[in-house]
Amino acid sequence: MIQRPEYLNFLIEWKDRQIIKVVTGIRRCGKSTLFDLFRDYLYSVGIEEAQIISLNFEEAENEPLCEYHALYEYVKSKMLINQKNYIFLDEIQHVKDYQKAVDSLFVKKNADVYITGSNAYFMSSELATLLSGRFVELKMLPLSFKEYVSAFDDMLSKEELYRNYVYNSSFPYTVGLKNRRDIHAYLDGIYNTVVLNDIVARRKIQDASMLKSVIKFMFDNIGNLCTVKKIADSMTSAGRKVSNHTIENYLEGITDSLLMYRVSRYDIKGKEYLRLQDKYYLADIGLRYYLLGRQNVDQGHILENVVYLELRRREYAVYIGKMGAAEVDFVAQDFDGNIEYYQVSWTVRDEKVLERELTPLDSIADHNPKYLLTMDNDPPVSHNGIRQIFVLDWLLGK
Repeated sequence: MIQRPEYLNFLIEWKDRQIIKVVTGIRRCGKSTLFDLFRDYLYSVGIEEAQIISLNFEEAENEPLCEYHALYEYVKSKMLINQKNYIFLDEIQHVKDYQKAVDSLFVKKNADVYITGSNAYFMSSELATLLSGRFVELKMLPLSFKEYVSAFDDMLSKEELYRNYVYNSSFPYTVGLKNRRDIHAYLDGIYNTVVLNDIVARRKIQDASMLKSVIKFMFDNIGNLCTVKKIADSMTSAGRKVSNHTIENYLEGITDSLLMYRVSRYDIKGKEYLRLQDKYYLADIGLRYYLLGRQNVDQGHILENVVYLELRRREYAVYIGKMGAAEVDFVAQDFDGNIEYYQVSWTVRDEKVLERELTPLDSIADHNPKYLLTMDNDPPVSHNGIRQIFVLDWLLGK
């Protein structure tokens, strides 16, 4: 079992606090396995098995509990009166009016409640309404590069591991699959479940074929500036006319399902957020290869996608930086408001490419940290205060 220390530490930190712990993330990113890891931790610190109540509502035997009265009464009957009870409710969206049961359990002082659910049912805006704001949310992603590397021995180089990481997928289960055919079949199941259950059914989309065409376009344009009009025009030029309103609905469904993330632009000099021309990044690059194959692959944008996800894992708010006519790949802001700037390039060994990548960072007048991340496996170097780092070392936390 691959360890997920950052996510596990989140649950450990919030253990026994009077608040509901909610774990969200794209399907199959490891939410249920995280609960397994946390239960192992509880046992290790002396929590007894009788204190732990676990239910997964994707299991057929729990179907009779998919009504909130029945769920509440069942859990209450299992709770120990004079001890803390740790309650794990996995894929709870299958329970009608689940929030009523969760709220009723939450108010009991000897209950510590943890829930997960399919991403489409667990957006923050809905949680705020359903659970009255009495929750903390852990937003999970598939494996980081560091977590992925931990599953393998030292026989492969970092570069080989990176190629496997992006091509074979970062979903945890794929680590144990031995060939591309099996990985393709697994990703096919995830993709179609997300599209049909979390987007088509959720948003009542009539033309699933058009939605899939838009998804293909978005997968092929990760890291490119996109507008609703650009996407609609591309569909129309391909012989499939579609309205801007429909495209907006599709994009909301794609991002609500956590299949992709929308990243807005920020004017560094003007200190304002820009509303047009967002970029979109995938939750897992392996899905891009599954859907589109290896044709027209921009390795620079693939790497940019990996860096974006890692910044999110490190709990930064991430934006695309605009500096006059130039662009900075990422403006990353931590909880205290501290800002860092990141430029990502596959290689900068060509002097003209190096100059092109450094110019936007050089034009920023403030003294916040600036980084240039590349696949050039060279010793770290500073360009007038801009730190150039081998990106795989950065991903590994070195």
